[in-house]
Amino acid sequence: MRHDPGPAFRALHVPGDPFILANAWDIGSARMLAAMGAQAIGTSSAAHAFTLGKPDGGQISRDEALAHAADLVSATSLPVSGDFENGFGDAPEDCADTVRLSAEAGLAGLSIEDAAPPDAAAYPADLAAERIRAASAAARALPRDMVLVARADGVMNGQYDLDEALRRIAAFEEAGADCVYIPLPPRFTDLGRICATTRLPVNALVAGPFTARSRAEFAAAGVARLSLGSALARATHRVIHNAAAEMFGKGSFASLGQSIAGPEVDALLTKGAHG
Repeated sequence: MRHDPGPAFRALHVPGDPFILANAWDIGSARMLAAMGAQAIGTSSAAHAFTLGKPDGGQISRDEALAHAADLVSATSLPVSGDFENGFGDAPEDCADTVRLSAEAGLAGLSIEDAAPPDAAAYPADLAAERIRAASAAARALPRDMVLVARADGVMNGQYDLDEALRRIAAFEEAGADCVYIPLPPRFTDLGRICATTRLPVNALVAGPFTARSRAEFAAAGVARLSLGSALARATHRVIHNAAAEMFGKGSFASLGQSIAGPEVDALLTKGAHG
């Protein structure tokens, strides 16, 4: 059996001492993040879609997502978690199959949402819980560890309110999830309420207004894990956008003068591959 990264990944999930799940979008970004101190790497469905010239939301097949995740697994020695949207199917068995295939790809964990692409419609609560129950059963039947994150995305997507999200994560906990995740609740203070509602580690998304908050503030709320989603990838796209606007709009190349030196990138890539 290949090395099992699951136990080390699970051990990172400590409420009140959150680690940063560094969402990468290719081998190079994964290695740079590893070299800079990341403890674990996550895929990002949106960031991966961007690399293929596609929008986020149900545009990537399971085979594409798993192949991409396997690339990130091979990129560094760090554990990798897959951002696998709705588990690539509506049925509970689809989620179970995705868990089993994730283990074959070498992943230490994965997340499954309660929203169906492409319009992000929320699954009925009972079905959402059954999907997590099937995924959990598949994970527990594996010969290696797998951290299953159950996401309640309806608040972020405008499908239901925070009270419903809290009911859903309680059902996900009962169904066997290892970690729960309500992306971007209405207020930062809601994170404390979320953490107090469950015995499981809680993931928080560092995006939008929450980027103004520090790791210490997330820790004080009781959060165990901080994921970036596509925020870092979109920050990179902002650099491309601004530089291109200057070049093609003003004939200025000043933004390019702020780039990182090639030898420094080379050193980080080498360090990240072996760290």
